[in-house]
This record gives sequence, C-alpha cells and structure tokens, in this order.
Amino acid sequence: MSSAGGAGAAATAIYAVVSNPVAVGAKPEDADEKAHHLKNGKGFINPWDSFRDFVGWQMGMRILWRNLSGQGKKVDTKPPTVPIVTPTFREGREGGKLRATWLGHACYYVEFPSGLRVLFDPVFEDCCAPVNFKLFKRFAPPPCEIEDLPTVDLVVISHNHYDHLSYPTIKRIQQAFPEAHFFAPLGNRKWFISSGVPAGQVTELDWWDTRDVKLQVRFQDAKDIDAVSVSGSETKSSKGDIAAVVGALPCQHVSARGPFDKCKTLWASWSVESGGAKVYFAGDTGYRAVPDSTPEGDDGYGPEYAHLPHCPAFAQIGRHRGPFDLGLIPIGAYEPRWVMSSMHANPQDSVNIFVDTKCKKALGMHWGTWVLTEEDGMEPPRKLREALKEKDIEEEGVFGVVDIGESKEFESGSEK
Repeated sequence: MSSAGGAGAAATAIYAVVSNPVAVGAKPEDADEKAHHLKNGKGFINPWDSFRDFVGWQMGMRILWRNLSGQGKKVDTKPPTVPIVTPTFREGREGGKLRATWLGHACYYVEFPSGLRVLFDPVFEDCCAPVNFKLFKRFAPPPCEIEDLPTVDLVVISHNHYDHLSYPTIKRIQQAFPEAHFFAPLGNRKWFISSGVPAGQVTELDWWDTRDVKLQVRFQDAKDIDAVSVSGSETKSSKGDIAAVVGALPCQHVSARGPFDKCKTLWASWSVESGGAKVYFAGDTGYRAVPDSTPEGDDGYGPEYAHLPHCPAFAQIGRHRGPFDLGLIPIGAYEPRWVMSSMHANPQDSVNIFVDTKCKKALGMHWGTWVLTEEDGMEPPRKLREALKEKDIEEEGVFGVVDIGESKEFESGSEK
C-alpha cells in the first residue's frame, strides 16, 4: 500500500481522485467526428490509409506455411541477450528528476518529480498467452517482482493483448497496491471490474480524452494528522498536492484476447504530465504499411516506397499535446514487414514517431523479452542507431535503450 509517511503512515492510504466530467485538452478539429468508431458501438478501426487490415486466420495460415516450408527465421535466444540488472527505486514520495526504469518488453516504471509513480503496460508473468505455451515464454525474466516496487499510484494500459495486459499481474498489483488506479482505452473497463478491480478505481478513455488526477490521503486514525495537513476539503502532503493530467491518444494497432473479439475494445497511446514533467507512452503501434511484395530484410524506406502514406496521428499528437520530455516508443517485433508493418513499428518508424510527437528524449521498448516475430533479438537497438543516423539525429542519448532493470533520469520542463 502507498503510505503517506510519518508516524502514522501505516494507517493511511494514498488514492487517486479522477476528474469527472472530462478535462478538455487541445485536439484536432476533426477529433469529435470519432472516425475510429464503428457504427452502433460495434468496435473500432484505424481510420487512416496508413493501415492495411488483415483477416486473422488468413495471416495465421500464411505464417504457418512460412514456418512449415522453412522460410521462417528461428530467433536465437541463447545468452548473451539483453543484460538484466537489479533495479533501484526512490523511497516513498522522494522527488528529483524525471526517472524511467525499464522492466522488460513494454513495461516502464516512471517516477515523476512530483512524487507520482506510474506503471505502464505491466506483464510480470512467464508466458504472454492465454495458455502456457513454450513458444510464448520469456527468454529474459523480469528484473524484479511487483512486490519490490515502492508504490504504484497509476497503472496505464495501452490495449488488451496478452503481452500488454495480464490478469495475474493485475491481481498481484491489486494485492500489493490496493489503492492503485487503472487507466485503459474504451471498452476495457468491464474486464477490470470482472477481474475484481473496484469500479471506482478504473477509468477508460477515448482518443484525445483527458482526466485531471489528484492523489489524496485517506485517514484511518487521528494520529495520522502529523503526517499531512488538511486545508478545507483538500488533503495536502507536506510537499503539496500531487496532481497529474492523464490523456489517451491515438495509435495504429488492433485489439483482441480471443478469436472472436477483434477490435471490440480500443487501443491507445498515452500522455501523463505531473510535476512539470510530461511523458508520452506510445504503447504498441505501427506507422505505415508496406506491400506484401516487400523483400525480406527490406525496411520499406527506399525511394520506391516514398509514396506510401504514414499515420498522421503522431504529428497531430506533437502539434496539440507536445512537446514531451520523454517518449517511451516501441522499436521491436517488426519482421516480416509484410505481416507486421501495419501494427508494429520498426526502428525507422520509431524515429519518425519520435520526431512527429516532438519528444525531446526517448527510450525504446517492446523488444528483448519474448520472441514475437523473426528479427534477431539484439537487432532493434542496432537498427535504431542506424535510423537515427539516417535522420541526422546524432546527439548522444537522444533516443536509446537501457538494460532491463536499468533506470535513466531526464530533465523536464520544470527544471528549465
């Protein structure tokens, strides 16, 4: 449980109060048209020419034939792969610079200067599938357990695929941090409630929706008054209120947890701002779709592909919600491109997303944990360096990677 600190800390709990109705943030003129909604509430689509839809069973048959015919590539996961270090975290509500710790795949633990603690797309289990298949088991274990985290205030989920949303992980978070508040895209709230999360601790948002969040202290004993001060109806810690703005933003992906619920719930990227620091979490996303005829190993960025459309949402995010002090951007799970380009960014896509969204710095994610696709396990960071050089982005530390369990600090707007 998150404690308020001081002599009576054990008898208090910090919980999130989320604004209702919606807090309004800047957005494109056509955002209210909801082009990503299917009629009659039947689900969602990617409303851009940059996305090429697919039929799941047809893609599955093509991949199966690829593997049976020997065309598929086997990924070597024998050590050495991604280094794993034991993470360290700040105690309690200690402030400081914006700090991000990679916990594997798409999971980051972010410590904001305000004292806010946010966990993005946590999956701590061995297998990222509804059944325990060896094919979907980790080759890089988590660097710590959920119970090792000092506190979790907000949990932000990009979509409902099993490598981003895990029932056992959510239950463990509930047990360890019962006051944690969960944010997810439209259509996912009922899953959390059916999983035992109290309805008041789940907020689902549509693209471009935002919420104001304030952390408050729930008193359980009068002696806790020495840990906090109360002004009117507002509860304040000794360092002042911990407030945040959380927003759901577009990205190019799909959703499903079974064979019959494709795109019934929404997918999203996210922004979280607190204590003068602003973070963009891209979730899981593609940027542009390349043709089926794209040769093996071709990134799809030669002159012959220049006419292909790319997703316009990222430039809109940069224009209306940027700049961001830190972007957490996927760089892996992209081969073969004829299958994955619509849904998963390769490093060149990732650099374009970084530029479009106006992130000042970025860290890569969505690689080095599970074998989801066919690129070599250590290829994404190498390709990322090449893509940055091609884009003439050569400043040290602008967009890089960290070891699993490693933390990195960043300057934020409040420090400038």
